[in-house]
Amino acid sequence: MGRIISNFFIALDGVVEAPDQWHFPYLNDEMGAVVGAGMEANKAFLMGRKLYDEWAAFWPDSTDEPFASFFNNIPKYVISGSLKDPAWNNTTVLSGDANAVRQFKESIDGDIGMSGSATTVRWLLANGLLDELRLLVHPIAVGHGKRLFEDTPTHKLELIDSATFSTGVLNLTYAPAS
Repeated sequence: MGRIISNFFIALDGVVEAPDQWHFPYLNDEMGAVVGAGMEANKAFLMGRKLYDEWAAFWPDSTDEPFASFFNNIPKYVISGSLKDPAWNNTTVLSGDANAVRQFKESIDGDIGMSGSATTVRWLLANGLLDELRLLVHPIAVGHGKRLFEDTPTHKLELIDSATFSTGVLNLTYAPAS
């Protein structure tokens, strides 16, 4: 059975929106190794419709290696009730219900990566579908933008791994508390 593992660059104030505007000063070999290891472990990538639309417009023509090859070649699964004919190669649409995602998890042998969509990770957590939440917490308060958790029910999480990078970034891994 697959495990859905969500990854986020996140600021101290919970902002996950537009990391391209605040994340890069903290990117170093330590973080690159963690991101690379996560990419290597993924057998599939899960996303919501909005992220699919944004990334399908960018990655197929990107020359940003190795990320372009990763995103263009990995099997991609989109949770959507409206997407019918995805144009991006290796893309499969999952209906927007929890049972479809549960069946998908059962069909995958290995890790299923997921990042970039706070809305999708909140939905996965609310439906008992998220197995791990990996946060790279940056020592910056962005002050504006979409936060990972906004107007959500309470979800108890258990810290299962942590490390501190030389840049002050915290590498935290949580699982839903049992």
